Amino acid sequence: MNNHISSKPSTMKLKQTINPILLYFIHFIISLYTILTYIPFYFLSDSRQEKSNQIKAKPVNSKPESAYRSVNSLDGLASVLYPGCDTLDKIFMYAKNKFKDKRLLGTREILNEEDEVQPNGKIFKKVILGHYNWLSFEDVFVRAFNFGNGLQMLGQRPKTNIAIFCETRAEWMIAAQACFMYNFQLVTLYATLGGPAIVHGLNETEVTNIITSKELLHTKLKDIVSLVPRLRHIITVDGKPPTWSEFPKGVIVHTMAAVQALGAKASVENQPHSKPLPSDIAVIMYTSGSTGLPKGVMISHSNIIAGITGMAERIPGLGEEDVYIGYLPLAHVLELSAELVCLSHGCRIGYSSPQTLADQSSKIKKGSKGDTSMLKPTLMAAVPEIMDRIYKNVMIKVNEMSSFQRNLFILAYNYKMEQISKGRSTPLCDSFVFRKVRSLLGGNIRLLLCGGAPLSATTQRFMNICFCCPVGQGYGLTESAGAGTITEVWDYNTGRVGAPLVCCEIKLKNWEEGGYFNTDKPHPRGEILIGGQNVTMGYYKNETKTNTDFFEDENGQRWLCTGDIGEFDPDGCLKIIDRKKDLVKLQAGEYVSLGKVEAALKNLPLIDNICAYANSYHSYVIGFVVPNQKELTELARKKGLKGTWEELCNSSEMENEVLKVLSEAAISASLEKFEIPVKIRLSPEPWTPETGLVTDAFKLKRKELKTHYQADIERMYGRK
Repeated sequence: MNNHISSKPSTMKLKQTINPILLYFIHFIISLYTILTYIPFYFLSDSRQEKSNQIKAKPVNSKPESAYRSVNSLDGLASVLYPGCDTLDKIFMYAKNKFKDKRLLGTREILNEEDEVQPNGKIFKKVILGHYNWLSFEDVFVRAFNFGNGLQMLGQRPKTNIAIFCETRAEWMIAAQACFMYNFQLVTLYATLGGPAIVHGLNETEVTNIITSKELLHTKLKDIVSLVPRLRHIITVDGKPPTWSEFPKGVIVHTMAAVQALGAKASVENQPHSKPLPSDIAVIMYTSGSTGLPKGVMISHSNIIAGITGMAERIPGLGEEDVYIGYLPLAHVLELSAELVCLSHGCRIGYSSPQTLADQSSKIKKGSKGDTSMLKPTLMAAVPEIMDRIYKNVMIKVNEMSSFQRNLFILAYNYKMEQISKGRSTPLCDSFVFRKVRSLLGGNIRLLLCGGAPLSATTQRFMNICFCCPVGQGYGLTESAGAGTITEVWDYNTGRVGAPLVCCEIKLKNWEEGGYFNTDKPHPRGEILIGGQNVTMGYYKNETKTNTDFFEDENGQRWLCTGDIGEFDPDGCLKIIDRKKDLVKLQAGEYVSLGKVEAALKNLPLIDNICAYANSYHSYVIGFVVPNQKELTELARKKGLKGTWEELCNSSEMENEVLKVLSEAAISASLEKFEIPVKIRLSPEPWTPETGLVTDAFKLKRKELKTHYQADIERMYGRK
C-alpha cells in the first residue's frame, strides 16, 4: 500500500494560464479582499486551524505499546447510544417512539423505462423517476413487525440464520429490522458475489430462507438453488417473478407483501416473540478472504451499537434535519452502520443506486433528474472510486471551459485551498464559483464520509473545495463492526484517517519482519490492533482464523489484529502506511488475493515468474512478468514481431499479446474480472536471490519488487 502523506496546498494547486501583469493585479485584489474579510472573521469565528491543532487522542500510559484513546473517552470507552437500549430492536423502538410520524425511508417511483440505442449498437436501459415516496418510522416498524411474524409462520426460529441477498433499498432495511426484533441471525451477502461464493455462504450458514429481489433471483439465484439443499423459502421484496416453476421441489417463492400479510393476520393470536440479548448474533456478514471464499463475521447486537455510538459522536449536529442518501451495498458494514446511525437519530434515508445517483448517471434519461437533485441530501458516504470519478469528470469539464472561465475557476480553487489551510471560509467563492459543482450532489451536502479504501490527497482536497464541505476519512473493518477511526469535521489535513472513536482504543504492535516498531521516531509505527465493545465475535465456523485474528486481554477486553500497519501523529491521529497481508482492497472495495492471482497464472508455459500488484488508490490489478524466453520468442514470430530479447520485452505490442494469454488463462481459472491483471511489465531479467527480488526459497519479496518497478507502476496506473 502506498504511504499516505499529508500534502501541502502548494503541491495540489491547479495551474493557470493568464497574463502575468493581469495575474499580479488579480492577486492584489484577492489580497485586499482577504484582509478585509479576515478582520470580521477573526472576531466572529472560532479558528478551524486552532481546533485542527488540538490533541485528539492520547496514549493511556507512558509505555510504547500503550493504547491510544480519544480525548473524549480517556476515562472509559462508550458502548451504548441511549440508556437502556442495549439491543438493535430497542434502538429502533426508541427512535419509533421519539420520531413516530416523521419520514424515515424514501424510494423514488419509476415513471417510465426506455431502451436507448447507443452509437455502437448497444442498448442501455434508461429510467425516468418521479418524487420520493416516504415511509414513516411507524410505517417501517409495522412492516418490519409483520414481516418478522410472517417469517416465524414460515418456520424461522430465534437464533437461526436467514439470508438476505439483495440490492440496497428500503425493503432491505425493513427485513433487517424484522430480524433484529425477532432475534433471527441475518446473513448478508454482496449482490455482486459470484455463484460459488453465494453457494458457500448459504450452505455454511445452513439457511432455509432467503430474501432477495426478482432480478437477482433471475440472474444469480435461479442457477444455484439446486446446490443449496436446505433452502425452503425464497422471499422476493418486489413482487413475484413471472416464472418460477423450474425450481427444485420443496422450494416455495413468496413475495414480501404476502409474508407481511401472513404476519399481520397471525399477530393477534401469536405468542410473544423471543427478544435478543446484547450478546446474541445480529448479523453474519460475509467478507472476502485470502482463500478466495468469503468469511462470515459474527457481529452481535452490542458490537453494532458500540460501533454506531462511536461513529455518531463524530458527526456534529446530527438530527431530524439531516437527509442521508443510501446507495452503497447494505451488505457492507460501512453502509449498514451509516444507515443505523441515521435511523437512530431521526434522519431521513433516501435510497438510490450508483446508476441513478446524479443527473449524468448511466441509467438516468437525459433531461431528467438524478436522485441527488431530487433528494438534496445533507449526508453522504462514498468510496474513493466514486469520488475519483467525480473529480475526473469535473476536471474534464473545467478543461473544456473558455480560457476566461477556466482561469477564474483555477484562481478561485487555489485561493480557497490557501484559505482552507489557514482554517478560513470563502463564502463568495462558494456562492459564485463552486455552486454549480456542488449542485452535482444536490447542493446541500454538509458532510461527506469516505471509507472502504484510502482516498488520495488530491481527490480529498478537491472534494473539500468544490463541494464546500468537510470530507471525513474513516478506518474500520467488518471485524470491528466498521468502527475504528474517523477524522474530525474541522480537521482538513489529508492522508490521515483520524483519531480512535470513543467506542474503541487502538495500539500498535511491533512487526519485526516489516521493520515497524512502536518505539520508532519521530512517530510510533506497527500493526494496528483495535480493542473495544465493537470488536466482533469472530468468524463463523472458523475457530482457527478467529484465534489468529482476535484475542482477549487480561481485563477481558476483546482485540482485533487488523494486519494493517499504521503510525500515530503527535495529535493522536492515525495514518495507514502499509499492509501485512497479500490481500489488497481495490479502490471500489473488492479484495484481491495477490497470491491467488499468481497461483492461477504462474504455471503457464509462457510464464517463468509473475508478481501481481495492486493498491487501494486504483481499481485494477497489474503485474510484473518474467516470460519464458523460448515461448515468448515463438509467440513473437507468430505475431510477426521482431527484435532482440530486450526489445521484445520492452515492446507494448508484445505486452498486449502476453496479456491476452494471461486473460484467457485467468478466465479458465475462474478468476473474477477485478482479479485479472489489466496491464503488465515484461522483465527481460530473471528474478534470482542475487537480484534481491526473491528469497533463497524463491518467494517473492513484494516490497523490493515494488521499489524495483516503481517507474513501471506509475506508467501502468498513470500519474495522478
